[in-house]
Amino acid sequence: MLGTGAADGWPTPFCACASCSDARDRGVVRRPTAALLGGRILLDAGPAIPASVAQAGRSLRGIHHVLVTHAHHDHLDPALLLSLDWNPTPHTVHVWGPPAAIDACRDWTGPSTPVELHVARAGETLRLPTPEGTWNARVLPANHDPGRHGGVHDAVAAEALLFDVTDPNGERLLYATDTGPLDPSTLHQLQGAAFDTVLVEETFGDRTDHHTGHLDLDSLPRQLDALRDCGAITASTTVAAIHLGHHNPPEAELRERLAAHGVRLVDDGTVLGRRERTLVIGGARSGKSSHAEQRALAYARVVYAATAGPLPGDSEWADRVAVHRARRPRHWCTIEGHASVASTIRDAGPDVAVIVDCLTLWLTAVLDDAADGDWESAGYDALRAAASAAGKDLTDAIASARCAVILVSNEVGQGIVPATASGRWFVDLQGRLNHEVGRVCGDVVLMVAGRAFTSSGAEAGAPANSGAMASAPLSLCGRGA
Repeated sequence: MLGTGAADGWPTPFCACASCSDARDRGVVRRPTAALLGGRILLDAGPAIPASVAQAGRSLRGIHHVLVTHAHHDHLDPALLLSLDWNPTPHTVHVWGPPAAIDACRDWTGPSTPVELHVARAGETLRLPTPEGTWNARVLPANHDPGRHGGVHDAVAAEALLFDVTDPNGERLLYATDTGPLDPSTLHQLQGAAFDTVLVEETFGDRTDHHTGHLDLDSLPRQLDALRDCGAITASTTVAAIHLGHHNPPEAELRERLAAHGVRLVDDGTVLGRRERTLVIGGARSGKSSHAEQRALAYARVVYAATAGPLPGDSEWADRVAVHRARRPRHWCTIEGHASVASTIRDAGPDVAVIVDCLTLWLTAVLDDAADGDWESAGYDALRAAASAAGKDLTDAIASARCAVILVSNEVGQGIVPATASGRWFVDLQGRLNHEVGRVCGDVVLMVAGRAFTSSGAEAGAPANSGAMASAPLSLCGRGA
């Protein structure tokens, strides 16, 4: 996601409402909505694209096709083609869109610009060749004609399109921005589509008197019901909200309200189309568990694998466990203990997120089992063998998971050197475990004083700069836990 915001972004530059103020206080900026698919297809090309692409650590060098929904300024800035003229790609870039969008591009191309312009109309299926194979994009009509007064704005809105895109591997996405409730004829075309990912607009939040071709928190649930009824959204579909505006409530409230309808609230730069695998790591009381739980609110079904075992006679520990239990939403399922963590991850379906909290207590229990509670007598080699075997079972489960996986672990190696041999062994084995889990996770989030610092890397088995999970530097945009 290169952008998830509405036309003027969120926060908007001249606004001091509670929603915009909350976003500014947390340093969260949502640029106008756009998406990059597999490094080959650009969905919408507004004025923020150069900054969005750079912020995401990507480039448009590999783009072969640009699909433009309509000619409103937040979805098309034809000046982008001037950059293509200055830095031409070795291949032709094809731009597809409704007539007004294509007409707007013509004055921005020179005789040597490697671009071809194509008018796209609702009802067509576009064949989009790339080096990896051919993508297909069905063109659908958007319901983005609010006024019908004959003005320029209404004429552009009337041309607005949606795109049903399938990649060469068969993964399917619906890009449904800038549309009110879809017409029955459009829903009929989506019958049985079973999308992997749906990006659905939700511009106006609690404002329902806007009378525009957009959705709000009242009309969005009805649109989702219609898409589920026709089989476009299934239990395994990832649904994310886009084109978000400041008429929405502040983010924390919006996240919970969207989650109740099975919709994720994601930041600009978020990678979709793959199952989340995130390791949240940090020191004690750094905000790790709270951050993991906040991430899980984006999922309709959550299984909480609580690895802490009981400590008979320790009332303080019992109080800690009780606090953790009390703050989990009632509809979450909790599994306690360490033995079933890997099987829980393997068994969870694609509509589930599994939180594992935490790997430090999980490893402690693994070592206790192996040493019958006496680490010193068992010796380092036995402990290392047990940790290695259990760790491989866990990382194999994470790597092959159909569900989203969010794991919490402690960074135990940044404190003082333990005074005992067994303590030093544990620091060593915990560090090795964190390393192996981090290797199979797409994101590693470091929590410091309640702020999250994210490093995004490749999925296990994928080259570091391939596909959607290109390596990115550590983000220093701290977010509260």
